[in-house]
Amino acid sequence: MSFDWVWKSAFLVLVGIVLLRAAGRKPLSQMSIAPAVIMISIGTTIVQPIANHHLWIAIGSAVMFILTLLAVDWLELKSNRFERLVRGGSKIIIENGQIHEANLRKLRHSVDQIEMQLRNLGISSLSEIERATLEPNGLLGYQLTRRARPATVGDLEDLLLKHLPAAAGPAELFDEVSRQGHGTRAVDSKLQ
Repeated sequence: MSFDWVWKSAFLVLVGIVLLRAAGRKPLSQMSIAPAVIMISIGTTIVQPIANHHLWIAIGSAVMFILTLLAVDWLELKSNRFERLVRGGSKIIIENGQIHEANLRKLRHSVDQIEMQLRNLGISSLSEIERATLEPNGLLGYQLTRRARPATVGDLEDLLLKHLPAAAGPAELFDEVSRQGHGTRAVDSKLQ
């Protein structure tokens, strides 16, 4: 009984790892159709030599798949038109809290699928969404309405400056030490 298949399998796994590493780090779920097909083809091609004894042909085919993938990626970077052709573009599916059902039908998505993605993102109402797009990788991009957006540090600082007079900053505290005395500035009654 021949055990060639053992070293061939191990060798093909190593070759597969090297080739897929050269192809990039993008997960399959974030690839467009063309790279996903190439990656699946590589997997199928790498398994074939164990059954049909054509190891170097399979490795050559896998290398050609990777070179094709790299060429497609390069062309996508160089040409917006080619990128739109291969990947497609983002489509607006929600605007001002209203679902664009015609766009959903074109993309073959149901309202239930979109609602599920929104719930997973922590969005509880369509009225919270100013605009949402379905991206070429299948993920949902969204912009919340002004009222639904979380407050930022800048928002909080603006609010404090609007409602409280300017408090003593760190530089003023160091000035007290260098002058060896407290300033005459009174503390706001809201802060006492």
